[in-house]
Amino acid sequence: MKVEDLDIGDVVYAARLIADDGSIPGGMEGDVLAEAGTRGVITLIGHIEEDPTRTVFLVRFEDKNMNLGNPVGCWTDDLIVEPKLVTPPSLQ
Repeated sequence: MKVEDLDIGDVVYAARLIADDGSIPGGMEGDVLAEAGTRGVITLIGHIEEDPTRTVFLVRFEDKNMNLGNPVGCWTDDLIVEPKLVTPPSLQ
């Protein structure tokens, strides 16, 4: 399954570190919003007016206590459907 096929309520994972680009009200540019691999849930799907073919997802990512954070706007390439498996250094 691809990210483009998902719907509101579906679980996704951050494909990489997602940081505030300065567009979060009350936030600070550069603040980490989600570490790579962080689980989240899609809360809204839309498109940008300037390019209706470009999809934006609002995702609420979990914090370390498994509480959902504020919605974060994500592009398709910011998200993955399955978590990346990381091999611990001791097993490499």
